[in-house]
Formats: sequence, structure tokens, C-alpha cells
Amino acid sequence: MTVESEALAVEARTQNIDTRTVSLDYFRVMGIDLRAGETFSAQDRAAAPGVVIINQAMARRFWPDEDPVGKRIRLGRAASNSPWLTVKGVVADSTQSSLDAGINPEAYFPLAQAAGMYRRINLAVRTAADPKGIIGAVKREIQSLDPNQPMYQVQTMEELMSESVGARRFALRMLELFGVLALTLAAVGIYGVLSYITTARTHEIGLRIALGARAGDVLRLVIGQGMRLALTGAGAGLLAAFALTRLMSRLLYGVSATDPVTFAGVALLLMAVALLACYLPARRAARTDPMIALRHE
Repeated sequence: MTVESEALAVEARTQNIDTRTVSLDYFRVMGIDLRAGETFSAQDRAAAPGVVIINQAMARRFWPDEDPVGKRIRLGRAASNSPWLTVKGVVADSTQSSLDAGINPEAYFPLAQAAGMYRRINLAVRTAADPKGIIGAVKREIQSLDPNQPMYQVQTMEELMSESVGARRFALRMLELFGVLALTLAAVGIYGVLSYITTARTHEIGLRIALGARAGDVLRLVIGQGMRLALTGAGAGLLAAFALTRLMSRLLYGVSATDPVTFAGVALLLMAVALLACYLPARRAARTDPMIALRHE
């Protein structure tokens, strides 16, 4: 496609652009907002001057500092004999292949002027009821217009969007499974190590109690030392996680690789496990008779 744009060098005015031929109600049915100009109307007939609607990505690429409405484009290279088409409007960007795909420049042609460009038609139906409940009615309507017209690959928009990220969802589910396993192992490991360290200090705790330390003093001492170790480990883990987020960024959609809620949630969970691992054995030791604690091996 070749565009009419003084903002670009001559060689940059011809590029490959995604194209779609749509009916008058397409943008309303699909919920694609109009950003500038007008949408197609009944006046855009086959005999009328050729018009086209572009998305914002195409407007930004070819007319970054200009109003694209009223500009012209043509199919083919600059030397092509195809007629010039006038940009009638600009619509919001939308993904066409999958939710995780990038936004490409797109040009939309009115069905009345470009129906011969495609051999297959996609029919989109918007309904306030259950979409699956009207499939039979849509099929009957199509067959009433043309009994030989097949209808296939029927999907709801929810199914279509889910299918587009199916492979990525599977990969993330596997990562989620291993992540939960790693979190469980980390929690068990933290509990085991801190519990062992605290239990090993039972003799020391008994001596402190014999010398007049109260149970609260012992709990604060043991928990404070254990939590300092846990905080140091959590801090190092968070730094390492931030450093490795670039490996995850391409697998995520709708959430950043440095999502603060996730990082804070995992850190608080591990801190809670560490607190429990320090508190339980420390409380047992603090409530033990000093003489028994002193004889503890």
C-alpha cells in the first residue's frame, strides 16, 4: 500500500499493511471506537469515490503530526494504476490475531466497494443473551438467504480470546505449578532451619530464664534474631527476582513482571512462615522449667 504523506521519505510511503473489508455496522458490533472523522455509511457504494478507514497505529506511522482524515492511499506501489482512496476516519487500535500480539497498522474498506477482495466472510453477531443460544437462529437466517452457504468455526468471543492465549496459558500454568512447589519447599525449609536453630538454643534459653529473664524477653530475643535472618534472605530473594523479571515479561499479559502485589504477597508469606518457625519452639523453650532446659541436649 502506498500513502500520500509529506512527512515520510518517498521509499517509506509504500509498506505492507493489514487490510479488512467490513460492513457498515462492524465497528459498532465489535465495540471499536471512532477517534476522528466518520465511519462508513450507505453512501459509500460501489460507484462512489473510494474511501478507507484506518486505525490509530497506521495514523501514527504515516501521519505522526498531521490529521490523516482526508489523506489518500492506494493499493500497490507508487507506480500502481489503482485508484486513490480517501481516509474517511480513524478508529481505535484492536488486536486481530491474539491478545498477546502487537498492534499493527490496519486499513478498513467498505464491503460495498471491496467485496471482491476476499473469498471468505466472517460474521460477527452481538447479542445481550447467551451467544451460544442464538447459533441455531443465525444458521437458519443464513440458510434462508442461501441454502448452500456453509457456516463453520462458530465461536463466542470469550472462546476466541481464550484460544488465542492457550499456549501461553499452559506455559504459565506449568510455571504456576512449579512456583507453588518452590514456595512450599521454601516455606518448609525456612520453618525447619529456624525451628532447629531455636530448639538448639534451648540450653541457652534455660540459662537466661535461670538468671531472671522473663518469657517475653526470651521470645523477643529469639524471634528478633530469627526474623533478621529471614529479612536478609527475603531482601536478597527480591533483588534476584527483580533481576530475573526480564525472562518472564514475554509470558505475561495484563500484569507486569514486577507486579508489586505479587512480590509483596510472597515476601509477607515467607515472613509469616519465618515468624511461626521462630515463635513456636521459642515459646516451648520459654515455658520449660529452667532446670530441664539446662539439661537439654
